[in-house]
Amino acid sequence: MTIAAIHGVALHAPDEPLAPEDLRERAWSELLRQEAVAQGLLADSRVLLAQPLTDAEQAVVERMVETEVPTRTPTAEEARRHHEAHRDRFVEGAQARVRHILFAVTDGVDVTALARRAEQALLELLHRAVAPGRFAELARELSNCPSGADGGELGWLAPWDVAPELAAELFHQPGAAQHRGLKTRLVHSRYGLHILDVQDRLPGRPLAFEEVRGRIEALLAQQHRARALHQYIRVLAGRAKVEGVELDAATSPLLSA
Repeated sequence: MTIAAIHGVALHAPDEPLAPEDLRERAWSELLRQEAVAQGLLADSRVLLAQPLTDAEQAVVERMVETEVPTRTPTAEEARRHHEAHRDRFVEGAQARVRHILFAVTDGVDVTALARRAEQALLELLHRAVAPGRFAELARELSNCPSGADGGELGWLAPWDVAPELAAELFHQPGAAQHRGLKTRLVHSRYGLHILDVQDRLPGRPLAFEEVRGRIEALLAQQHRARALHQYIRVLAGRAKVEGVELDAATSPLLSA
C-alpha cells in the first residue's frame, strides 16, 4: 500500500485503510497544521505520522484561517441581483402535497441493483396505461419509508420539512414551484432514491427584497467564504510536497472578489 504523506508526514499507518474522502480530510488538516507551524503559531512536533489536532491546536488553526481568509460582506447590488435571479426561493407559505416511494441506500446495499429496480418502477408509473392505484400499491410493496403503508402519502410539506435535496427539487429549481404530477426521473437525496409525485400546491406569498435582504447577504457571505477557503487549501497544496493523495492544488492567490 502506498503511504500518503504531506512533506514526509504520513497520513495513515501502513495497514490503515481509508476512504478517499477521509484521506483528503486528513490531508487538509495536516496541510493547515503545517502552515500554522510555518507561521510560528504552533510548535513543530517533528511527527512522522499525522495526529488528530488537539482542541488547542484546532483553535489556533481556526484563528489562522480567520486571518488568512477574511469574510467579505456582499454589496446591496449583489444581494438584489441574487433576489431577482432566485425569486422562487424567497416565498412565504409555499407548500406541496407529495407522495413518494423511497429506495433507501444503506450499508451493504447493491446500489446498482437498487437503482435498476427504482427505474423499473418509475417507468411502469410513467406508462400511459398505468392503473390509478398502482403508485400506492408500489409504495406499499417497495418503499423503505414508513409512509409506504399509507401508499407513500407525505401530506402537505414546506421546504423546511424535507431534506435539502428534496426541497430543491420540489421548490427551488427553475420551474419547480409550478410542477405538478409525477417526476419523470429519480430524485437523489441523502436517504436514497425517490419517486416523487406532486399532487397539489399552495403557491405562497413572494417576499420582497427588503424582507429577505439580511438572509441573502448572510448566504452570499457564506458562499464567498467557502470558495475562498477552498482556494486557500488549494494554494497550500500547491506549495506542499503531496504524495499518495489527489488534492486540487493551485498556485493562484486567494479570491479577492
